Amino acid sequence: MANTAWAEIREKFQAALALSRVELHKNPEKEPYKCKYGARVLLEEVKALLGPVPEDEDERLQAEDGLGAEDDALELPAEVVEVEGPNAQGAVRLAVIEFYLGVNHIDTEELSAGEEHLVKCLRLLRKYRLSQDCVSLYILAQNNLGILWSEREEIGTAQAYLESSEALYNQYMKEIGSPPLDPTEHFLPEEEKLTEQERSKRFEKVYTHNLYYLAQVYQHMEMFEKAAHYCHSTLKRQLEHNAYHPIEWAINAATLSQFYINKLCFMEARHCLSAANVIFGQTGKIPTTDDTAEAEGDVPELYHQRKGEIARCWIKYCLTLMQNAQLSMQDNIGELDLDKQSELRALRKKELDEEESVRKKAVQFGTGELCDAISAVEEKVSYLRPLDFDEARELFLLGQHYVFEAKEFFQIDGYVTDHIEVVQDHSALFKVLAFFETDMERRCKMHKRRIAMLEPLIVDLNPQYYLLVNRQIQFEIAHAYYDMMDLKVAIADKLRDPDSHIVKKINNLNKSALKYYQLFLDSLRDPNKVFPEHIGEDVLRPAMLAKFRVARLYGKIITSDPKKELENLATSLEHYKFIVDYCEKHPEAAQEIEVELELSKEMVSLLPTKMERFRTKMALA
Repeated sequence: MANTAWAEIREKFQAALALSRVELHKNPEKEPYKCKYGARVLLEEVKALLGPVPEDEDERLQAEDGLGAEDDALELPAEVVEVEGPNAQGAVRLAVIEFYLGVNHIDTEELSAGEEHLVKCLRLLRKYRLSQDCVSLYILAQNNLGILWSEREEIGTAQAYLESSEALYNQYMKEIGSPPLDPTEHFLPEEEKLTEQERSKRFEKVYTHNLYYLAQVYQHMEMFEKAAHYCHSTLKRQLEHNAYHPIEWAINAATLSQFYINKLCFMEARHCLSAANVIFGQTGKIPTTDDTAEAEGDVPELYHQRKGEIARCWIKYCLTLMQNAQLSMQDNIGELDLDKQSELRALRKKELDEEESVRKKAVQFGTGELCDAISAVEEKVSYLRPLDFDEARELFLLGQHYVFEAKEFFQIDGYVTDHIEVVQDHSALFKVLAFFETDMERRCKMHKRRIAMLEPLIVDLNPQYYLLVNRQIQFEIAHAYYDMMDLKVAIADKLRDPDSHIVKKINNLNKSALKYYQLFLDSLRDPNKVFPEHIGEDVLRPAMLAKFRVARLYGKIITSDPKKELENLATSLEHYKFIVDYCEKHPEAAQEIEVELELSKEMVSLLPTKMERFRTKMALA
C-alpha cells in the first residue's frame, strides 16, 4: 500500500476515534449523534480505502459460512496462528474497522446493524484469535455482543459470548502471557506503538469488563453465588489496576455486602462496606484518568444519593446482625433465653480464636495504605452477634448514625418509598434493641419512640396509592402498642395493688393497638366493605395474626362492669372462632399460624364456659 494512502487511512481512523469519544451532551441538542455519525462516515471511508477482504481470507470465510453468529463462541483453537503476510494483516485491519462500526451502531441504538458488524469482526479474526495481534480485539467484540444480547434479554447467548471471552483470556495468559496489541495499534506507525505496560493495562481492563458483564449475567440468571464471586473479582481487579470511578466502585462494593449479609457472612459484609466508605471518600480527590469520571465530584445530587444508598446498606448490616442474634437467643415466646445466651458466650471464644483463619479466607480489597485504611474502618465495627445490651447498643448507634445519613438525601418530599423504608428500618433497630433491654420501663420507651416515628407517616400517605406501605405501617404501629401493653401488664403484675392510672394506661394502649389492627384488617375489605372469603397469600399471615391479637386484646381489657366484660369476651370469641373456621375451610392457612391456631382452638373451647359463669354470676348479683 502506498505511503500516501496509508497515511490517509491512519489519519481518517484517528479522526474517527476522536469523534467517537465526544460525549453526547456536547453534540447539538437536536442532533445528539452528530459526532457518532461523523465518525461512521470516516470509518466507512477507511473500510473502502482498505479494499475488499483478501482473496485467500475470503475463501476461508466462505468455508466457514455454515457457522451461525452464536457459533463465534466456539471452543478455542488448538494452536496459535500468527498474523503473517499482507493478506492476514489486511483482514485484521478490516476486522478492527468492523468492530468500531459495530460499536458505533450500538451507540446510536441501531442494534441489528451493530451486531452484524461485530459478527463480521469475529469471522475475520476467528483463525487468529489466540494471537498477540488479535486476542484483545476478539475479546472486546465478544464482550460487546454479550452486552447486546443481554439487553435483548437473550441471556443464554450473552453468557456464551462472555464465557468464551473469559476462556480465551485464560488460555492466552497461560500459553502466551505477553501483553497483546491494542486494536488501535493496527493503524499506528511503529514508533507510536504502545509500551508493554500500557498494552498490559488496556488488556487487563478489557478482561475486568468481561468479569463485570459476567457478574451481571449470572445475577440475571439467579446464580447469586457465582455473580458475587465475579463481582468481587471485578472490584478487586479495578483496585489493583487503579481503574475505577470511586462512587461507582463504592456502590458496587456496598451492593455486594448485601449478598454476604443475606448469607450471614458478616465479616465479609463488613469488609465490603468498610472498603466502600474508604473508596467513596476518594471522590474528587484522586487524579483524573481515562478510567475515572471527570464529572463525578461535580454532580452533587449523584454524590449525595450514592452516599445515602451506602448508608442504607450499613443500616441493613447492623439490623440483620442484631436480628440474627435475637433469633439465636430467644425462647418460644420471643423473650431472651438466658441458657442460650450462656451457650453463645461459650462459643464466642472459639469464634475469636478462629477469626484469623476466617479472615484469610474472607474477601480482601486493596494492599498497603488502602488495606490499612479499610482495616481502620473495620476495627470500629463488630462482625460478631451481640450477646448483651451493651454490644447491641453499639450496633444500634452505628445503624442509627446511618439512618440519619440516609434521611439527609431520602426525604419524604420526593423519595416517599425510600424515606419510609429508612424510617421502618429505624423502627426495627429500636425493636430489636428492646429485646436486649432487661428494664421493662425502658423497653416501653423504645416502643414509644417507634410509634412516634411511624404514626406521622400514615397521616401524609394517600392510602389509595400507598396501600401496601400503609398496611405495613398500620400493622407495625399496632404491634408496637401491643408490645407496650404486654410490658405494662407485666409491670402491673409485679405491684400488689396497681392504681387506676396504670389500669387506664393499659386500657389506652389496648385501645390504640385495637385501632391500628382494625385499620389494617379494614384495608383488606372490598369496595363494598365486605371482608374477603379468601385472603390473599401475601397478607394471609399478617391478617391471621391481626385477628388473633385483636381476640387477645379484647380479652385483656380491664373493666369493673361485668356486662362490658361479657361483651368483650364475646368479641374475643368471635375473632378466635374466625381463625378456626377459616383454617378449616382453607387448610393451607393452618401452616402459616400453627401456634396461634392451636391457642385459638383452645380459647374457642374455654371461653363459652367462662362466659356462662359470668352470666350466672350476673344473674345472682
